[in-house]
Amino acid sequence: MINKKDKNADRLIRHKRVRKSVNGTSERPRLSVYRSANHIYAQVIDDIKGVTLVSSSTLVKEIAAKADKVTKIEAAKLVGADVAKKAMAKGIEAVVFDRGGYIYTGRVEALADAAREVGLKF
Repeated sequence: MINKKDKNADRLIRHKRVRKSVNGTSERPRLSVYRSANHIYAQVIDDIKGVTLVSSSTLVKEIAAKADKVTKIEAAKLVGADVAKKAMAKGIEAVVFDRGGYIYTGRVEALADAAREVGLKF
């Protein structure tokens, strides 16, 4: 019998390992990314207080209307720009990027690049 490798279990192991050193503070919160098969989610989190400061995803009404007509990478760019604008509006200029154990390519990279273009510093 062939044992199929569980990629999500491996991702969770990577995520836990990285989270030991990546922590968000009130001065520099953590930008966390979660990627599902159809959607992408981003949150800016203060780990000391345990509070989500800003969040965005492809399920947000304004983004969902645009995301239906574009590719997943373009939708990730919309989410990255949206979360960065919301963070900048709350006075957050710099964040620690938490890619959630995902490889830094495709949708994760597009989200990060879009957030940088708006002015968020990593």
